[in-house]
Amino acid sequence: MLELSILGFLAGEPLHGYELKERIKALTGHVRPVSDGALYPAITRLVGAGLLDQRTEPGASAAPRRILALTGKGREELLERLRHPKQTEITDHVRFNTVLAFLRHLPDRREQAAVLRRRLDFLETPSSFFYESGKPVRAEEADDLFRQGMLRVARATGEAERTWLREAIAQLEQPG
Repeated sequence: MLELSILGFLAGEPLHGYELKERIKALTGHVRPVSDGALYPAITRLVGAGLLDQRTEPGASAAPRRILALTGKGREELLERLRHPKQTEITDHVRFNTVLAFLRHLPDRREQAAVLRRRLDFLETPSSFFYESGKPVRAEEADDLFRQGMLRVARATGEAERTWLREAIAQLEQPG
């Protein structure tokens, strides 16, 4: 997810490390904060793999800044990750939002729709936070107020997301 965020943000424009960290933090930081100890090794791996270029320029105050840019190979890697997200990037809400944040970079609307269809298929499979005798527990069957609340909120947000996904897929599949 971190590497996808790095590639995705740099697809828009070159950024220095601090700007990149702030954008990633704005996207996922409240749920999954990004630390320097995770970000900078990921950047180093991506530079080493030829997916990012870096150059140094003078900083605003004193220290030089590393400016990062996506290479052609990096753009291809981003597109491949968007075309074929890992299953956890479909099933995990925060990871899926990261995919959504950059899905516009895929030029083929059918490929975009295919990613959304995978998420819709996942959301249409009955599930719950709680199971009884192997069967998902519905909000009406929950044994306490707090579990009922969790299940009701999950059902409402799931319904809203499925509605949006159906609308987006239909729009993407329209000719022209």
